[in-house]
Amino acid sequence: MAIPSGSKAPEFSLKTKTAEGLQDIRLADNIGHRNTVLLFFPLAFTGVCTKEMCDVSGGIKAYQDLNASVIGISVDSPFAQEAWALKEQITIPLASDLNKEVAKAYDVLLADLVGIGAASARAAFVIDKEGVVRYAEQTPTPLELPSFDLIRATLAQLQ
Repeated sequence: MAIPSGSKAPEFSLKTKTAEGLQDIRLADNIGHRNTVLLFFPLAFTGVCTKEMCDVSGGIKAYQDLNASVIGISVDSPFAQEAWALKEQITIPLASDLNKEVAKAYDVLLADLVGIGAASARAAFVIDKEGVVRYAEQTPTPLELPSFDLIRATLAQLQ
């Protein structure tokens, strides 16, 4: 079960791969500046995850207009995430939680995803500029998408 709204968001520093090389993505970089949407997804190169990240990438302006940055997080390596992002034209930053510590901290780690091992559940968090979780959702199954209407509505209330 995902950590609840009203909780202090666990800090993290994860790696992302860009054309410039490996870089750090930290929640702390947004604190005091903008709201953050964290989208945990199970695995790159899968159908539902591709749909989710492509849809969000295509509609990123709506999140930017609400003073929010969006970060996708999975247990894939940053190199696999980069290859997937290039193939699918995913433009939001993808952060590698290869050691699964951030999924554990947000309480969204599935012990065994379809018999292949631990992976993050599909989950969404809206974190305000002060670092407090204002929206938390873990979908009942990895095949279901979070409520993007509720995510955007929560962001609108934080304006």
